[in-house]
Amino acid sequence: MATIGANVLTLTDWAKRVDPDGNGVSPVIELLNQSNPILDDMLWIEGNLATGHRTTVRTGLPAVAWRKLNYGVAQSKSTTVTIDDTCGMLEAFPQVDKDLAELNGTTAAFRLSESVAFLESMNQTMASTLFYGDTEQNAERFLGLAPRYSTISGATNGQNIISAGTVTGGDGQSIWLVGWGESTVHGIFPKGSKAGLIHEDLGLDTVTDSGGGKYRAYLDHYQWKAGLALRDWRYVVRIANIDTSALVADTAGATIKLIEYMSRAIDRLPIFGNCKPVFYMSRTAFSILRIQALNKSTNALSIENALDQFGNVVRGNLSFQGIPIRRVDALLANEAQIS
Repeated sequence: MATIGANVLTLTDWAKRVDPDGNGVSPVIELLNQSNPILDDMLWIEGNLATGHRTTVRTGLPAVAWRKLNYGVAQSKSTTVTIDDTCGMLEAFPQVDKDLAELNGTTAAFRLSESVAFLESMNQTMASTLFYGDTEQNAERFLGLAPRYSTISGATNGQNIISAGTVTGGDGQSIWLVGWGESTVHGIFPKGSKAGLIHEDLGLDTVTDSGGGKYRAYLDHYQWKAGLALRDWRYVVRIANIDTSALVADTAGATIKLIEYMSRAIDRLPIFGNCKPVFYMSRTAFSILRIQALNKSTNALSIENALDQFGNVVRGNLSFQGIPIRRVDALLANEAQIS
């Protein structure tokens, strides 16, 4: 038997969201919200396929020769391969019983209070998939960065994975340097589709409960068709095998090592002119670097207030040698050792 209220809103939920005086819907304190600014940094481009994007990569240069008089030059050619990056469809259907939504005349506000939670959940899921999405484990998703940069020894892109040591206790984490650009790495949406989150107000509809009974409910549909195109693997660097426990235990020493690894990561990027480089790290690593920036223990780190893309003041913007550093809550602190 299905649990009442497990997947649908009940009168108890309604009572929790309405002001005690009954005049409207109370603001909900979103304790579960996360900070995932990677979604704002990403460049989004329409794919050239109905399911994603195809990239042609040059894998070999033609042979050239110094020619002698009266001798010819052997024919040669370059070689290329094609790589297909696919998209996934992230969707949600917020549903509110008609009579529940219309209690006390707060229909629109009550529906919005529920939709906001779905939107936050979609943002968190998208950010997590950008890093950890694995199509071998979940074919309906798109391939994220971690599965693409999961092996150091013997992998072509292994040179762009910097090991920070040995992880003990399964509490490893990573710092990422991503050079966003049209020819490097960017987000994609299927050819002919719309970019970003799509919302459709389905209005009133007849729905069926778990027992087959029918009732009227307000429905919304949210859909986000998205993927990740890694067109040039040289523009992503992973600093892996950062032991979280050691990071917290030795803040000063950890800062020196993190700065060393981040400096090495910068030198892995071929060219800066065709990309926008950004560092992404966990709240723990970000906090450690911010403390050292405030203490002015290193000139390589800087911290300042600035305006975001919406004109809001963002306090404590952190950067390393001019490259922005973002705190991303979607990054895990229980990564396994990479070798």
